[in-house]
Amino acid sequence: MAAEFDLIVIGSGPGGYVAAIRATQLGLKVAIVERDLLGGICLNWGCIPTKALLKSGEKFESLSHLKEFGLSAENVSFDFDAIIARSRGVAKQLNAGVGYLMKKNKIEVIEGTARLEKGGAAPKVVIALKAGGSRTVEARTVMLAVGARARALPQIGLEADGERIWAYREAMAPKRLPKSIIVIGSGAIGIEFGSFYRALGVEVTVVEALPRILPVEDEEVSKAAQKSFEKRGFKFRIEAKVTRVSKSGKGVQVAIEAGGKSETLEAEVCISAVGITANTDGIGLEALGVNMDRGHITIDGHCQTNVKGLYAIGDCAGAPWLAHKASHEGIHAAEHIAAFKTPNVHSPIAGCTYSQPQIASVGITEQGAREAKREVKVGRFPFKVNGKAIAAGDTDGFVKTIFDAKTGALIGAHMIGAEVTEMIQGFVTAITMEATEEDLHGTVYPHPTMSEAMHESALDAYGRMIHL
Repeated sequence: MAAEFDLIVIGSGPGGYVAAIRATQLGLKVAIVERDLLGGICLNWGCIPTKALLKSGEKFESLSHLKEFGLSAENVSFDFDAIIARSRGVAKQLNAGVGYLMKKNKIEVIEGTARLEKGGAAPKVVIALKAGGSRTVEARTVMLAVGARARALPQIGLEADGERIWAYREAMAPKRLPKSIIVIGSGAIGIEFGSFYRALGVEVTVVEALPRILPVEDEEVSKAAQKSFEKRGFKFRIEAKVTRVSKSGKGVQVAIEAGGKSETLEAEVCISAVGITANTDGIGLEALGVNMDRGHITIDGHCQTNVKGLYAIGDCAGAPWLAHKASHEGIHAAEHIAAFKTPNVHSPIAGCTYSQPQIASVGITEQGAREAKREVKVGRFPFKVNGKAIAAGDTDGFVKTIFDAKTGALIGAHMIGAEVTEMIQGFVTAITMEATEEDLHGTVYPHPTMSEAMHESALDAYGRMIHL
């Protein structure tokens, strides 16, 4: 059977659909296989609809601070069903947008579930079509962009049931607003859901097995974040191992072990945010002999697997499990397939948590640098003395920068505060361009902006801070 396409992409999330578009721009004939909705989890059940929910929560919570701005309002309330409906509408709009992009770029969309079999230049793709029947297609190259799903722990009862135990899908479109929630896991997903529900007045308790929340973030940021969340009414149980989740009456019971003692927490609902599992099962990887590492596909610097003609990108290929990392890998892989000169696939990847306050980071943490025995210079600057932050009433948080003491290179940046997820890209660009302290010190930042704190932090690392 002759190859029908140059590239078949399996999965249409932010890695898959972006890779397909870039490949067509480079002259390749492309098909994309999707078993559910165009845009994948990110656009339909992840990144985008959660931000719609968080914005609703943020706007409602801000109404309680109107007096600080000389304003007042009476009988303030919210319509929970309308909040959820808006979020789903945002997802639907973006799903339609991806469909438009597929047509615009003449990418054939095949609706169905794919399985790989041994082929010629690349594995054959056998598709169980959503409309019924099957179709086998071949291409010169196949790219897996199959993503991941919420991790379940049935051995301790932590498995979504849609009623009292939720994963991200149930937490985004619940049938009711509970009065109390226990969130298991304090990574970005757990903290974001906690932030949304707390904004609407729900009692939120977060359980984390490790010694601090947001464990991948810089330790100073994690500690500051916990204090800010506690001011908003969050409750935390840190270094607490969940031993059992069970339904009781109209709610749930979460048994934990902390400090050598056993305890049972109770709430109406439990949200599982204990990580993800790659969607690598049932697609024929074992028969093909694809190398795996703890459930994820092993790839090289160009996203190639050990199997001829087979690439893998995004969540199914390992950490960090972020949409923008998947898109970056997808573009790199598409360009490599088309023999186009590609940029470095190992560009720095920022992490963002869209809570209140927001958290954003890129590069190495201070403790990571110390553990690696790297000599560093560290700068900090708080928003409480930034003019724009004071005027806006957003004085929570700070900016922290880490420089290599020998070369002056910026190697890490960590931020907590209002809209820092928008500001972090300045530091991402700086690290990508191999900026040094001289570059950042000589950059002119507009005034008044919160980004001036970025400048002051870089100055502080070298004892040159002006405004504190």
